[in-house]
Amino acid sequence: MKLVTIKKEGKHVLGVKMENGLIDLEEALRENPNNQVHTNIMEVIAGGNDALSVIKDYIANLPTNNKPNYIRDEEEVEWGPCVTQPNKIICVGLNYRKHADETKSPYPEVPILFSKFNNTLTGHKCEIAVPKVTQRLDYEVELGIVIGREAKYVGKEKALDHVFGYCTANDLSARDLQKKTHQWLLGKTCDDFSPIGPYLVTADEVSNPNNLQLKTYVNGEKRQDSNTSDMIFYVDEIVSYISQHMTLTPGDVILTGTPEGVIIGYPLEKRVYLKPGDVVTVEVEKLGTLTNKLIEE
Repeated sequence: MKLVTIKKEGKHVLGVKMENGLIDLEEALRENPNNQVHTNIMEVIAGGNDALSVIKDYIANLPTNNKPNYIRDEEEVEWGPCVTQPNKIICVGLNYRKHADETKSPYPEVPILFSKFNNTLTGHKCEIAVPKVTQRLDYEVELGIVIGREAKYVGKEKALDHVFGYCTANDLSARDLQKKTHQWLLGKTCDDFSPIGPYLVTADEVSNPNNLQLKTYVNGEKRQDSNTSDMIFYVDEIVSYISQHMTLTPGDVILTGTPEGVIIGYPLEKRVYLKPGDVVTVEVEKLGTLTNKLIEE
């Protein structure tokens, strides 16, 4: 199932992607009431398979003739982040071999972790203001993991059982701010620096998260083209490793690193950083395409 967040009347509403558009569950429930159906993505994630089964059964019995009001065109909706209120956003740095190579960095022996905050979350087609404090804004296509079950001291062999689903993400990075200190936090946490979506795809639709194609386009020009198979630490290893140090809870988002092709990996004379007016599109196989336009702050 592909779940979406629709921004409507100042709030986030749950939607489901179908072949003929998006089902706005709030609108559908007005016409076809069912008090067991959640309309908040965080409640669905916490409810797990039981909550998903209720939604599937409900949708299967909805009338869809003549395109009812609750079916929305994707081009018409205002998108929100596919996960709206994660307790934690944890990122993995230097997790692709070729990306480490292009930045002349040694392969890490354990996952390099840093955090982002909820102020960085935004959605598909949302405009992102380039902060006045940076001159070196870079893109990073990433596979996002969304936790579905509490995980603490989980082994690799059980780690994927704790994953609710996956999403496409862009870990925007202000390289000048990132390099100011040994901590990367400042360059990673400006407003809207974590667009995620458009879909939160449930884990059952992704047979192998360690073999997905990733791409980035800037103004239509391909910049990144790789595969999650190049990750140094795979999804099960990442979830297991983090769970040894902190409790992962439903809705937590893990960004798993970016492949080669980022601007900072170019020779100095070829580094042209992102600027207002640029359109950045990132995509992950099976998870959808996420596009944002940069504007002046």
